[in-house]
Amino acid sequence: MPQTEPFSNISVLLVDDHSLVRHGFRRMLEDESGISVVGEASDGFEAVESAIALRPRVIVMDFALPSMNGAVATRRILDAFPDAKVLMLSMHIEPDYVRTCLEAGARGYLLKNAMDLELVDAVRRIAAGEQVLDPRLGRLDGASSGRPGEPGPSLTTRELEVLQLIVHGKSNKEIAVVLGLSANTISVHRANIMQTLEIHNTAALVVYAIRTGLVSIT
Repeated sequence: MPQTEPFSNISVLLVDDHSLVRHGFRRMLEDESGISVVGEASDGFEAVESAIALRPRVIVMDFALPSMNGAVATRRILDAFPDAKVLMLSMHIEPDYVRTCLEAGARGYLLKNAMDLELVDAVRRIAAGEQVLDPRLGRLDGASSGRPGEPGPSLTTRELEVLQLIVHGKSNKEIAVVLGLSANTISVHRANIMQTLEIHNTAALVVYAIRTGLVSIT
């Protein structure tokens, strides 16, 4: 049986596609006693591989990653490594982004312009088992459009996976092969995505996904 990591030692994996950002976060965190950065990753696929290999206590994860966004990467990590605690960083303040990340299993959501002490405090609190939400987010049941009380569109992490592949020009059959699902199931996911977002053709869907940052084209 593997030994339990001492509580005072919080191991952290940093995930961001900008090396300067990772370097800055590393310096912030390693200046604090009891926190050690054990690895870095620059995209969603590398994040999953690194998390499984390194098994950090906390993963500081950017939402807008190349190839696979942070919410999808979070779900894949937790499927393989349920004890991981993910702190999502994002520039998006809209409630639908927050809901998507929490539904994927993230334990916290912090705006990316957070001050140094906010990031350190969030890492410590998440390591201790708390949920952390940036106080600037406001109510999660508010509308992304700014109209009070009207919920914004929220996609599941599976739908985000499908949307990512749609943006990359994959057909339903090709997506089915990548995700190990049937083409009919992919058709249902595609229809649900369009219904949720109130978009009725693929071209408009791709434009919306890229413009809002739901997926990356890199």
